[in-house]
Amino acid sequence: MRRKVYTREHILKAAYELINREGFGNFTARNIAKHMGISTQPIYLEFENMQDLKNTLVEAVFKDLSENVFPVVRTGDKLVDLGLNYIRFAQEQHNLYIALFIDDYGGGKLMHDFSSTYFKSLIKSEEKYADLPEDAINALHNGAWIVVTGLASLMSAGIITPTDDQIIKIINETIEGVIEKKENYIFD
Repeated sequence: MRRKVYTREHILKAAYELINREGFGNFTARNIAKHMGISTQPIYLEFENMQDLKNTLVEAVFKDLSENVFPVVRTGDKLVDLGLNYIRFAQEQHNLYIALFIDDYGGGKLMHDFSSTYFKSLIKSEEKYADLPEDAINALHNGAWIVVTGLASLMSAGIITPTDDQIIKIINETIEGVIEKKENYIFD
């Protein structure tokens, strides 16, 4: 009799489906195993512990976001496009967005760190931002993060319904406002 083998990828897929449906509040080996119809043993054979699984999952999701979601060209301005794509992700995959970026149990800090690294690589690839000092880049990241997360959250909750043109204007005003305040970075 042949035994079914559950690979790391199978477990990650099941874990993804679980957080996409229920968030990280029920992110346990038992719940993932139940979702897969298996015992918890294969999970612990593939991952050191649940934190290892969670970190691996968050890294895989961010890799997907950074390769397939965030770089979609909408306006031609990479920073504006990043903001629009982040907001669109929040609307289209609301549960996953909440789990990753908002939920206390989620990857909020880890996702912030990933996004900061991604943002800095994006800034360095844009000629018009090439002369910004590191503190300005950090302020720009944090300022943009606050604005797009606020927009994404309010839009996902149905509280506001701005058009893409209005969102673009808000993002551009945020970028301009942070860059104009070179001596007063409040987000460091």
